[in-house]
Amino acid sequence: MGLLLLLASALLTSHFHTGSQVDAQTAFTIRSVRLTIEPGTDVARGTDVTVRCQAAVSSSGQETLTREYTIYKEGIVVYTKTTSSSEDFLYPLSEARASNSGKYKCKVSIQSRSLESNAEKLTVTGLSDPVLHLKKGVVTEGEDVTVRCTAPGETGSFFFYFYDNSKEIYGVQANTNQTETTLHFATGIHRVHCTYTVFILPDSFKSNKSNTVNVSVKELSIMPFLKVSPQSMIYEGDRLNISCSVRGYLPSSESIELHLSRENDLLSTGYSEISHSMLAPANVPELRFECRLTSGNVVKVVTNNVPVTELFSTPTLTVSPAEVFQREKMMLTCKSQRYATERINESELTYTLDPEERARPTMSRGVFLSTAPPEDINYTCTAEAKGIKKQSQALALRPKVSVSTPFISVLGTAILGQTIQIHCDTAKGSLPINYTLIKGYEPVAWKTVHLFSEKAVFSITINKTEDIKQYMCAAANSHRGELLGERLSANVIEPLTWATLSAVPDLDDLSEGQQLHLICKVKGSMPVTFKWYRVGSAIPLNITTVQQKHKDYHVPVLSKEHNGQYYCEATNPAHIMVRSEELSIEVRLALWKKALIGGMILLVVSLLVLAMCVLHYKSKRDAAAFYDGKEGRATNGTRNSMASLPADISNRSSYSIPATV
Repeated sequence: MGLLLLLASALLTSHFHTGSQVDAQTAFTIRSVRLTIEPGTDVARGTDVTVRCQAAVSSSGQETLTREYTIYKEGIVVYTKTTSSSEDFLYPLSEARASNSGKYKCKVSIQSRSLESNAEKLTVTGLSDPVLHLKKGVVTEGEDVTVRCTAPGETGSFFFYFYDNSKEIYGVQANTNQTETTLHFATGIHRVHCTYTVFILPDSFKSNKSNTVNVSVKELSIMPFLKVSPQSMIYEGDRLNISCSVRGYLPSSESIELHLSRENDLLSTGYSEISHSMLAPANVPELRFECRLTSGNVVKVVTNNVPVTELFSTPTLTVSPAEVFQREKMMLTCKSQRYATERINESELTYTLDPEERARPTMSRGVFLSTAPPEDINYTCTAEAKGIKKQSQALALRPKVSVSTPFISVLGTAILGQTIQIHCDTAKGSLPINYTLIKGYEPVAWKTVHLFSEKAVFSITINKTEDIKQYMCAAANSHRGELLGERLSANVIEPLTWATLSAVPDLDDLSEGQQLHLICKVKGSMPVTFKWYRVGSAIPLNITTVQQKHKDYHVPVLSKEHNGQYYCEATNPAHIMVRSEELSIEVRLALWKKALIGGMILLVVSLLVLAMCVLHYKSKRDAAAFYDGKEGRATNGTRNSMASLPADISNRSSYSIPATV
């Protein structure tokens, strides 16, 4: 037991001691990885190539590190090896082939660390020449020929091509360096060779030509035979008999099959002999028949081109007159211009019209009378003789609509003295339509309307309002002549020429409290828009539009505030504004105010006169009393003193005052 404990202790001690040494000895870094290709990156086929991977690793101990080398070609792993050697890792490519071409890269991994080199591209030029092998060089017509093409020593993905007399006849893809297939050749001598292409993505390399092998194909003594009766002078409608048969001997046991056809139509099938009968169709100047023999891989064909003469030409359908109007008479003519006089005469040609409900035939062959319908219609006609029918091209009949009575109108507003646009139009009628503007009974202007978007517009000037009624329109689009419309009836606006402003009551009779009517009057067409202004203000006092040539602005109660200058402006649809002269308004006092003021003045004057009289009387009385009390005193207050007399008395030089005793 003690021995076991000692051994366990020793092992544990050894384990922990060794682990610490590894940790101390495995400190390292991969400084660089470099890949080189020897002897070079561009080599010829068959060269021994070495891909060298050099890893520069720095470590802190003496223990050898285990390295894993991985070689990549075009990003795909091609080789991996683990080694403890610090020597360069070599990846050999013995006798390099084109398939070895590509970009190579090396990765070095140590423990959990790794580092990759830069990529280097290897290009191997040159491919081995392909080898062609045939099992048989001489075969019979229809016999298979087995061929094999080999690319010696090459690897990769291939595409093989086979050629007959330098013309590619077959191609196949293969994952090995050889392919085998069977080919079929026509009779004669054939020079066969092959080539191949190696695909090394993203590039491809093409080989040289292989050896050439001759293949001789002997013809079988068997042929199809085609017979057409009659052989010449065949007209449309003639019966043809066609036969297809086999001539010769077939040595093998292969069955024979015959096919008789015309263009893409299979007429008959069989084994030894087949036939077909038909009428030479119309409008086919040449018939091509084919007799085809098939036996295994053998296919033989014989053809015969049979010309066919026209029995009569395709009819043409025309209409008269050239311009047809709805519900008018018209004539339709169906005619074949040529026919084979040696086979038929003109009386044998019959003509029909489609649709025939609207037309009736005449005594003349191929001529039909009808009435043009109110809608568009397509007509065709058919000529027939000896069972051959030929149809004309469709005649698209688009009956025109006769113009209706034109009407006349004014575009916009008709203003006297200004240019007016008159529009002529119709409710219906096919284009083009010719319009004529007439004044009185004389044409003055013309216009042709070719498009629906166009308008017949004429510019005129009216100097008198009554002149507007002299104009009318005429319209025409057919041979039947013009249609005349009614005369123009339109309102002509006369521009305003002057404006006057007057007042009611008279300006001399205006006083406070009265009503005032400022009447603006104009000359011109209605409606009229009136505006009244007070000088000094751009805002109108009133605006109104009326169907009359005068209008008033009403002031219900006048006051001194209404004193000032007034004027009016007016416009009508001619948009020419006229302005009146200014009118001066002066409002006087009311009569009762005048009477009151007069009475007050009289009262004041009376009071003043009365006051003066009282004062005058009082002053006289006071003066007499004073004189009587003071007369004759001395200056010291005696009666004889002059000092105390009133001024008017003391100054009286002519008066002598008697002394009083």
